[in-house]
Amino acid sequence: MKGYWIILGSDVIDPNAQQEYSRLWTSIGEKYSAKVRFLEPGALVESEFSTRVLAVEFPSYKHAIACYVDPAYSKAKQFALLAYKREVIIIEGDLA
Repeated sequence: MKGYWIILGSDVIDPNAQQEYSRLWTSIGEKYSAKVRFLEPGALVESEFSTRVLAVEFPSYKHAIACYVDPAYSKAKQFALLAYKREVIIIEGDLA
């Protein structure tokens, strides 16, 4: 079964940090065969703080977890946390 990161995020507050995160994410995403899917703005129907939501699809739940604990991702994540506020949920399943 596939694995997903569901990310609820605020607007970007540090574009430079977001750019660096994106640069680092490219090779990490390729390593784990991740596909980033931005959900329609209307998908987020209730939120006090988040303004956007995306799903990162992995071939398996194991891939999703392995990517999250990868030291290269830990480095990249520092930039994501500077770029915007977010919450990440890791789930297993098949989303439509």
